[in-house]
Amino acid sequence: MGAPRAAVVGLIGFAAAEEEMLALGDGSAETAGGSLGTAEAWGAVPLLAHIAEFKAQQCERIRAVLAGRIPPAYGEIDHSSPAVYSAYAARSAGDVLGDLRLANTELQDGMRALADPDLLDPARHPWLHGRLLWLQVVVRGFWHPTGHIADYYLRHGQQERAVALQSQAAATARYLNAPDQAMGMACYGLACAQAVRGDLAAAAQTLAAAVRLNPDLRVNAARDGDLGPLRDSGLAFLQVAGAGSLAAERVVRVDEVTGSQRQAAAADAAGEAVPEALQLADPFVEVGAPPLG
Repeated sequence: MGAPRAAVVGLIGFAAAEEEMLALGDGSAETAGGSLGTAEAWGAVPLLAHIAEFKAQQCERIRAVLAGRIPPAYGEIDHSSPAVYSAYAARSAGDVLGDLRLANTELQDGMRALADPDLLDPARHPWLHGRLLWLQVVVRGFWHPTGHIADYYLRHGQQERAVALQSQAAATARYLNAPDQAMGMACYGLACAQAVRGDLAAAAQTLAAAVRLNPDLRVNAARDGDLGPLRDSGLAFLQVAGAGSLAAERVVRVDEVTGSQRQAAAADAAGEAVPEALQLADPFVEVGAPPLG
């Protein structure tokens, strides 16, 4: 079975559209693309600059593979640092959008150019540390940007839009027949948005589907602030804890499902079986989350 090129290219395209819409804004003070915000509450431009930087790093990794060399190692990004915010905020909206468009095109072209062994066999490139290259592209090109943009809406009084974005992301992943790991990531993002909005029953079911599809997500769920209400909810959280062995720590997460199980989990996440309900390959290497409040 070959690498999931079409699905990954489609997921990158979905995230790219969301980036464009955030940059354009809807005319309100909260979502205007030109808003810089502050170091304590990032605006759209610095947030998109951060997303562009992460995508550019993945583009460099792809170039390195195609050229037969080792890419540079990238350090952590501390979202609480005023210096980090200032560097992003110094960029113009036009320059940031230009960088995003170039990176999105290069990521998609890279998926077409990379050979299956490079995308599917981490052993070919020790610097991947056992991670699948195609899934790393999904993380940087889809999961990371959609998660941050949804968080932005959640912190700016647009919870319904955040849930709608993540619902559509899960539906798109299902439509593209994305592999389980990627589908789980899309479900995880939806669970986070549902939890912040207070839909704990829906969030628990979506998160359970995500963990079944991609068990590696338990680590994220254990520390994700958006899932705090779910972790504190007791009964709702037990639904998810049952998917793994971390019930004692009241920790959750998401990963694999195959065949009919996978289809059922995807349907739940997309909203077909659950009213309204229906975030690892490459950790974001970030300290905390962008302060978007």
